[in-house]
Amino acid sequence: MAYDTSKPEGLLVAAEFVKGWLETRDVDVRGHDHGGLPVVLAEAGPKAGPVVILHGHLDVVPAFEEQFTPRVEGDRLYGRGAYDMKGALAAMMCALHDATQQDQVRLKFVCVPDEESEDVDDRSTDALVAGGLGADFAITGEPTDLHIGIQAKGVLAIRLEVRGTAAHGSTPWLGDNAILKAHDVFRRIETLPFSRESSDLFDRPSINLARIAGGDAFNKVPDRCFIDVDIRFLPGQEPAAILEQIATIPDLEVVRSFRRAPAIVSRRNPYVLALREAVARSIEGEALSIGRDGASDAISFLEAGIPAVEFGPVGAGHHGPQEWVSIASLRRYRRALGDFVANLPSWLAGDVDNSIPAVPGRVARNDSVLRAVE
Repeated sequence: MAYDTSKPEGLLVAAEFVKGWLETRDVDVRGHDHGGLPVVLAEAGPKAGPVVILHGHLDVVPAFEEQFTPRVEGDRLYGRGAYDMKGALAAMMCALHDATQQDQVRLKFVCVPDEESEDVDDRSTDALVAGGLGADFAITGEPTDLHIGIQAKGVLAIRLEVRGTAAHGSTPWLGDNAILKAHDVFRRIETLPFSRESSDLFDRPSINLARIAGGDAFNKVPDRCFIDVDIRFLPGQEPAAILEQIATIPDLEVVRSFRRAPAIVSRRNPYVLALREAVARSIEGEALSIGRDGASDAISFLEAGIPAVEFGPVGAGHHGPQEWVSIASLRRYRRALGDFVANLPSWLAGDVDNSIPAVPGRVARNDSVLRAVE
């Protein structure tokens, strides 16, 4: 966590730490370069048998310098990336080492540097899957509070150009301020019909005004403004239909858009059921299936036909100023992954009772980490 992995140089040294930690424990590990950024790949377990991917990312969103100094307060480990998702990544590293002692399940550990990246056209996880990275099931360690994320919203990222009329800054009433209009455009988007729809696991889409840029002179009424809008749409909604609704707003043009499909896997999938049973051994109460507002690399596996879920420890504040993860939950998380691996062959062979009734889903809300897990 002390490595600032919002920057390439921090990613390089953090990846070397991950690789070195695994190498010193005799785990089969190798490095891989993707666009100048480091990917760490490792494997444990037999060559034959079911194959499970443990997937995580090292990169984090930018933060203030003090957020890269981890601190412990009670059960909480604070710092950038604690919850999203260096805590889960550390537990996965420990679980991978644990798996070297069994001969039933093949684990593939995938640590990527660009899950948070805005370069949506060239992600390392997509490239790895396209290059032949295969498995029967994948777990990505995104924040889920020890629940199992079987759905995630899709992504529609759009850049809009809002047009106005220029005038001298001393006579703003003679112009039409594009920056002010852009704010009104966003408020209109929030009221369009798609924004009021819901699904079985989500009560509404998410709509965020992520960036705004306009004006080219201090003494001029701006006649152009660009806004970036981040829409997380529901399973069943169509991005094209959302864009059609947005296009009805006057004086704007969609300059660029990026789409990523929602993530959906059946809660009756045998791997999901086996994971749910393993989690139930480590927590009090039911291991619920949930939907997550955020998107993740799980969709890369799903689009390749590999069932994938999001599953991570307890915490809060990811991408915020007070991000934290529960230390106790990191231990439970590691134990749940170990129980999942140990009991998976019996589940797949039908030697356990898999008639557990499905529970309705709901919406979720560095070495110091490794020591907490160990």
